[in-house]
Amino acid sequence: MRRHVTGKEPRDLEHYAPWPNGRTNHYWFDLNRDWVWGVHPESRGHTREYQRWMPHLHADYHEMGYNNNYFTMPGTTPRNKLLPDAYEPLTDTIGQANAAAFDQNKISYFTREAFDFFYPGYGSSYPSVMGAIGMLTEQGGIAGGVAIETDDKYVLTFRQRIFDHYITSMATIRKAAERKEQFIRYSYEAHQPEKSKSSTKAYILKNNDSPYLPEVLRILRHHGVQVGQAEAGFTISASGYRQGKTEIRTFDKGDYVISANQPRHLLIHSVLARNLAIEDSVMYDMATWSAPLAYNLEAYATEQTLRVQTKPVEETGTAEGILANAGAQYAYAIEWKQRYAPKALARLWEKGYRVRAVRKKFTNGGHAFGPGSLVVLLGRNREKQDNVQEDMEAIAKSAGVTIIGLDSGRSQEGIDLASRDSRPLKQPRVALLVEEPFSTYTCGQIYFLFDQETELPVERVRTSILKQTALPRFGSRYGYADLNDYDVLILAGGGKDLEKLFPPEQQKTLREWLEAGGTLVATESAAEFFTKEKSKIAEVELVEAPRDTTRAGAFVRYEDREDYEGEQNIPGSALLAQIDNSNPLAFGMEEYLYTLKFGKSALKANAKLETVGYYARDAGQLLAAGYASEANLKLLAGHVFAAVQPVGQGRIVYLLDNTQYRMFWRGPSRMMQNAVMVLPGM
Repeated sequence: MRRHVTGKEPRDLEHYAPWPNGRTNHYWFDLNRDWVWGVHPESRGHTREYQRWMPHLHADYHEMGYNNNYFTMPGTTPRNKLLPDAYEPLTDTIGQANAAAFDQNKISYFTREAFDFFYPGYGSSYPSVMGAIGMLTEQGGIAGGVAIETDDKYVLTFRQRIFDHYITSMATIRKAAERKEQFIRYSYEAHQPEKSKSSTKAYILKNNDSPYLPEVLRILRHHGVQVGQAEAGFTISASGYRQGKTEIRTFDKGDYVISANQPRHLLIHSVLARNLAIEDSVMYDMATWSAPLAYNLEAYATEQTLRVQTKPVEETGTAEGILANAGAQYAYAIEWKQRYAPKALARLWEKGYRVRAVRKKFTNGGHAFGPGSLVVLLGRNREKQDNVQEDMEAIAKSAGVTIIGLDSGRSQEGIDLASRDSRPLKQPRVALLVEEPFSTYTCGQIYFLFDQETELPVERVRTSILKQTALPRFGSRYGYADLNDYDVLILAGGGKDLEKLFPPEQQKTLREWLEAGGTLVATESAAEFFTKEKSKIAEVELVEAPRDTTRAGAFVRYEDREDYEGEQNIPGSALLAQIDNSNPLAFGMEEYLYTLKFGKSALKANAKLETVGYYARDAGQLLAAGYASEANLKLLAGHVFAAVQPVGQGRIVYLLDNTQYRMFWRGPSRMMQNAVMVLPGM
């Protein structure tokens, strides 16, 4: 091997990957968090292949920062406590074999720290809920290139990193062959539902008009879970997810039943349970991922054995498009609650239709429509009259929505179709700022939401271009685009660096754009920035978290500080929230939802701020799943996480919690679509 290696210094170009870096797929997602949800075709493909093999042992190979030594099993807490007791000893069997090989080759390594396997969506944890021994190995080396000088002046080479992975591979294979009977027995027993540690016998999902119910059923079926549909109504003692209370409840024919008495019981409990036991407040990923909470479903769990007959659900399919009363005389309408109504709106714009959205409900032609529902007035689209029926049929089918033709503008109840509360919606020109300091992942989620699911054009504009020119001009060597060419600007986080991106003189220009009618959508830390405390654009105030001045907090031992600081934070937990669905930001949503909370930021309600989403006022009812201290729950209870602040003719939309986290926490995502597509016309 060469003695001299060019570029080993950490500052060398080779060790710097430009934003968004090379870990992600086209939509800037970390696919190692998508094994369960299958949002992306790559994930659905490899889990489909996984199920063809159904291994007894699965090792997942990764890299971490180059200053870290090699990690091998076992990991740390929290653990999925539903896993069989034999899981930990068997992972340690492999870990001990790897450690012995490392000792022999003088390879630096560590075990039993840093990495937990609580979240089931990793390549190392998904196998565990599928009945295998799922394992992780992590080699220090991210951004290492061919060679890198580490913080102890050791030159770590690519060759060495390959060798380290080879050593673990051989040690793992040898030990697995030696103990093959144990691994086979483990998988066999892990698939026996009578050995489950959960007392829940079945999960029940109400067959209502929830827009995301088909998606959850698809996920379950993809992973081999047997889903049944009740062939008659039934009554049983069950616990509801909203309040967590166990009561005698009556269910209807057609409701979906997922029995835990099947081989995939580990996956079923891990994904459908309202909450899992957590033994540690410090975790590598998130504290809850309960699918009924994430997709805002009406769900129940029962510890009683169901006696009702069910028919198997084989295919969940996609939403079927329907055009009713195709030869309508006056208008066509689309109920906004439908999952793909935003896609239908984008298609209508694409075809050049003038579209309205109603601010109040109405009943027309025997059909009820809620706020946000779309109305296409034929009298306002006369140039389309020769093709309108054909277009409506095509949009209904391609978007998967029901479009209803109406023969009169006079409604039986509520507003008329051409009311002042039926507002024209013009297709917005949308810019999503990308590059530093914005979150790669959040930008990717928003991009995916609009590009893949909504099919609405969103321009991704680099902040490096913005920095090189004076706001409001985005520029490049090929020309410039003025901020005034956009109706909507989306900021996905950004943290403290927003102060550099928007210094006082540029905040003034941004405010002028807002006053002229612009819509600024600020998510997470960007929402925190546009408050009284951090910028001068709006008088919105942040909720101040009190400092811990107690003697206990002041004298925490050094070795206990990580645990202490973990207890002060909220690591991705589900909080029960109340929604004002009469506000355009929440059109098409239910009156409550579960919002996913990281951190403890919130806004103070005030008379000038349009409060759209706020945390449950009762701190005792606030935490639906995950971990949050009593102090933090009291801090957040009754405060605001989603709001609209009018600024002149424009507005700032505050979304303090991610509304489409990893595109599986979908309950709040309509707020992002409304902010971009509906609010500018209201």
